[in-house]
Amino acid sequence: MSDRVPARPPRDPPAPRATVTTHQEAGPRAPHRRIRPRRDHRARRPHEPLHPRRDRHRHARRARADRRVRVDAPGASRAGSWPYAEPVTAATRSPRILDAEWRRKFLVEERCISRSERRTLYGSAIALAVVGLTIFTVMLVGVLTDSGAARLNEPVQQWFVDARDDAETVTMSVLAYVFGPVAMPIIVLVVCIGWTILASHAWRPLVLCGGMALGVISALSIAPLVQHPRPPIDLMVLGADHTFSFPSGHVLGASDFLLITAYLIASRQRHIPLRIGLFALAAVGIVAQIGSRLYLGYHWLTDVIASVGLSFVILAIVIVVDTLRTARVKGEPITGPLSTAQRDGT
Repeated sequence: MSDRVPARPPRDPPAPRATVTTHQEAGPRAPHRRIRPRRDHRARRPHEPLHPRRDRHRHARRARADRRVRVDAPGASRAGSWPYAEPVTAATRSPRILDAEWRRKFLVEERCISRSERRTLYGSAIALAVVGLTIFTVMLVGVLTDSGAARLNEPVQQWFVDARDDAETVTMSVLAYVFGPVAMPIIVLVVCIGWTILASHAWRPLVLCGGMALGVISALSIAPLVQHPRPPIDLMVLGADHTFSFPSGHVLGASDFLLITAYLIASRQRHIPLRIGLFALAAVGIVAQIGSRLYLGYHWLTDVIASVGLSFVILAIVIVVDTLRTARVKGEPITGPLSTAQRDGT
């Protein structure tokens, strides 16, 4: 045998090196373009608030987290859809979630309406203000000059006195207590707190409280200026009252509460019969309170009618403020960081 080692197979020739060319030889350079990394729409910095539309998946995830809590402890219950099994209570919610819910309460829902509907709201507010000021002025002039509508005070008062009955006296007394200076603030407070807790946002309960406060300030300011005396004490059923008569605080409080509440509910509804029914109930309540004050002998006719006119003016102010803050036409942007688009109308 031969001890000759077989020769290795020849290698492939090395690839030729690339030659370096100058800019003149390579031709003109393409313009420099800075490529910015595309930011994922889901990426969010910790300090940024959730966007109502862009971060809707985060809203849904947070809502699920509010309703359920993750079960991580060994031996914990695995009932339901694991790992979310146990419902979240006030004790298990984190301070961050509670703070977010509290902040969400004070967001204002901006409702999208047509341009003609917004124009109608402003026109209604102007008409209510004009009618209310006219009624109040006519009654005030009659009281100060003892003419005009003031001449009907005694005949109307005498008619109610002649129509008194035991059963009707009980009904009118209940109305007087319900809309009186003790029960009425409690009712308004309970309604506003309950509405704030149950609703998604607290704008409308706050508007109701503001309208009621405006009515109280108006009544307390006007009465000492006019200083109109009440009917004779012997005509008063529930005891003597030596305060001034013009305007009627009971009627003003009842009118403000019923009219403002009816507007704040009806303005978010599209069902026309429901709107009409709300204002019809408000009108019935106002008429009942007017009859109660005249029947019990604590006010003149001019006092209660002037209170209704003043309530129209307050309702007009509420409509303007609410429309300016919450009503927008389709295509108009949402104004401010404390605003959000209306979703459920609550």
